[in-house]
Amino acid sequence: MPHLLSVWPGLLGLWTCVLADAAERPLLETWQDMWLLRFFLNILGYATIIIPGYFLISYFKRTNYLETGRGFCFPVVKACVFGTESKSTLLDDASAAPRTDAESTSSTRQAMKLLFCAAGLQGSYLTWGVLQERVMTRSYGGSEEEGGGEGERFRDSQFLVFMNRILALTVAGLCCVVFKQPRHAAPMYKYSFASLSNILSSWCQYEALKYISFPTQVLAKASKVIPVMLMGKLVSHKSYEYWEYFTAALISVGVSMFLLSSSTNKHPSTVTTFSGLFILAGYITFDSFTSNWQDNLFKYKMSSVQMMFGVNLFSCLLTVGSLLEQGAFFDSLAFMTRHSEFALHAVLLSVCSACGQLFIFYTIAQFGAAVFTIIMTLRQAIAILLSCFLYGHAVTFVGGLGIVVVFLALFLRVYARSRMKKGAKRAAPPPPQKV
Repeated sequence: MPHLLSVWPGLLGLWTCVLADAAERPLLETWQDMWLLRFFLNILGYATIIIPGYFLISYFKRTNYLETGRGFCFPVVKACVFGTESKSTLLDDASAAPRTDAESTSSTRQAMKLLFCAAGLQGSYLTWGVLQERVMTRSYGGSEEEGGGEGERFRDSQFLVFMNRILALTVAGLCCVVFKQPRHAAPMYKYSFASLSNILSSWCQYEALKYISFPTQVLAKASKVIPVMLMGKLVSHKSYEYWEYFTAALISVGVSMFLLSSSTNKHPSTVTTFSGLFILAGYITFDSFTSNWQDNLFKYKMSSVQMMFGVNLFSCLLTVGSLLEQGAFFDSLAFMTRHSEFALHAVLLSVCSACGQLFIFYTIAQFGAAVFTIIMTLRQAIAILLSCFLYGHAVTFVGGLGIVVVFLALFLRVYARSRMKKGAKRAAPPPPQKV
């Protein structure tokens, strides 16, 4: 008891300092600095759309609307709740459709295509990374010294997510109209699961930059192989090879080396560092669920552009609803009018995000997932170097060694997966000859 009494004055003094600091700032700025509160407010905003939608879908299924429904709304309800066809794997369609390979075109043309894809992916996502760090860690309307200087910082990560999604939705919609797409079969509401996890992962990605450095975030993205494997076991009941577990362990070792050796000069507070790592963990978890859920959705007949449209449609609906309910939508627009440089950065972020998604689809279609993974792994390494050069992040020798271990493990995964696929092709029996 005496020990508790001796601690009490110190706790009281700390609480008094917190209250005094909060009293000196506007109430809005105070709650905007509490990421956990903003996160729960976002969740509440999404719940006001998701919960009524859940009860509406349950009502249509319970009343057997597919057989009893009539009228103008019937096709819309059928497409949104029930879908139009039964499941059919994309493998059948892919085997029937001709694929553009190096065998059907000259090596020079293939090399030009590969160069085009690599340049598009690197340009889109390197620019996106630089702008992302600029928007979330620097001030507008004041001096641009290290630490932000004077001026005003943009705080609402959800608005940036909305900006990215509305442009991606527009681009995907135009592609669906201009280019022929397979007949859509999936119930539209199933996209909402991937949309929710996708916007939460994107929010965490932006928000984490307030508490950690960009190189730390990039390495955390590289380490998402581990939770993706865990989610694959839970959601899709997948099995993995021994080399996949080995490379996942190597990645975790490399990331740990980097994090434990990183300088904490810019974020000396233990609470701040923990907040950044906790938000990163949220990003990795939500992003892992998104990819696995999209894999399940691809069991329906759909193109990548249709997937892009469906996910971004619900993402726009959820984010704009939450922004309007919090009153943050018009505040963010007002910030854009006060700072034209921020408006330019926000638009460029959205353009890079949308173009990057299109380059992803095109690269995988032309060269496969292995080549795409190599290009994106190189992009992550270049992004770390570029961020350290532009924003002055210090990396120790042990931290640099950790980075090397991470990317060595990633390239090892690509090589092992490529060898496995080649071995499977050799072992596969030849197709029967037509007489």
